[in-house]
Amino acid sequence: MTVFTIQEVSRRSGLSEPTLRYYEDAGLIGPIDRDAQSGHRRYRDADVDTLEALACLRAAGVGIGDMRTYLANRIRGREAAAEQRDLLLRHAERIEAEIAAQRVRLEYLREKAALWDARDRGDDTAEAASIQRLIGVVEVLR
Repeated sequence: MTVFTIQEVSRRSGLSEPTLRYYEDAGLIGPIDRDAQSGHRRYRDADVDTLEALACLRAAGVGIGDMRTYLANRIRGREAAAEQRDLLLRHAERIEAEIAAQRVRLEYLREKAALWDARDRGDDTAEAASIQRLIGVVEVLR
């Protein structure tokens, strides 16, 4: 059985050492074995596998509560497949909405830059057209 130090697990998972300790305290992982002499954490392969899954969920913006649900469903396996799918799709829909909102913000910034570009060039026609497009974008932003 391979064991890893907290530093090794941090490097492998991309999670900071305080986050690894927090995930243990929060009950997402562990309890983690300790070295009998030093008391330092010693992670097993299964711990690292779970932490790598948690790191991916965290990167996708999944909160602690849904991480708990995900891990519980993972243990239940096929029996929880529909719940697992629904949990992941709910987060995918949230991300799609965030992407759509970011696209509107991006459109606003580009259109605002186009407005100032038209002003810089002294192009009143382009400036008026840009203002009209901005009105539409601002309505979506609200």
